[in-house]
Amino acid sequence: MSSLQTALAVQQRLRMQERRRHSRMSVALLGRYMLSDRQEYPCQTNDMSPGGALFVAPVRGAVGERVVVYLEHIGRIEGDITRHVEHGFAMSIIATPRKRDKLASQLTWLANRHALGLPEDRRHERIVPRRPAVVLELANGRTIETRLIDVSLSGAAVAMSDALPIGTSVTLGRTPGKVVRCFQGGVAVEFLLPLSPDRFDETIVL
Repeated sequence: MSSLQTALAVQQRLRMQERRRHSRMSVALLGRYMLSDRQEYPCQTNDMSPGGALFVAPVRGAVGERVVVYLEHIGRIEGDITRHVEHGFAMSIIATPRKRDKLASQLTWLANRHALGLPEDRRHERIVPRRPAVVLELANGRTIETRLIDVSLSGAAVAMSDALPIGTSVTLGRTPGKVVRCFQGGVAVEFLLPLSPDRFDETIVL
């Protein structure tokens, strides 16, 4: 066997090992993605592994095109579009081995959190806005003047005297979301799409 054939055989074995390590998990995560023209669109994962993901998305991009995705609970990933599907696209994920190991742990947690009754993920950094006053609007048009306790990329804790049912659709300022937890003196709201990290600091206005 020539040195080239040997190298190709090694690469093939490595790819097979990579595929075995990166079994796909069925997780539905909301997010947004940016194509090479820097246009952003909403998306949702259909399944995902540390090596790739399948998305439901309105614009599929071109096969081979670089794509950057921000996903709730996961954060930023990037890679290349590998193929088109009926309602979206699949992408490979470009990441270091350490990042892939972290993704594997996150995906395992996300895939099992409902089955195991695990609490809400609080992996995202939380900040306290300088201007915490915010208007919460319900689907029926009712508005409530309230205050942000803290904010993360994926949601916010809101001070309220009246509890809202879990699953209630709300809009915090201009940011849509839903109530995912109630606690003494407030509610936790999960955003429908994660906030942009480039504007995530204490000056944030929802």
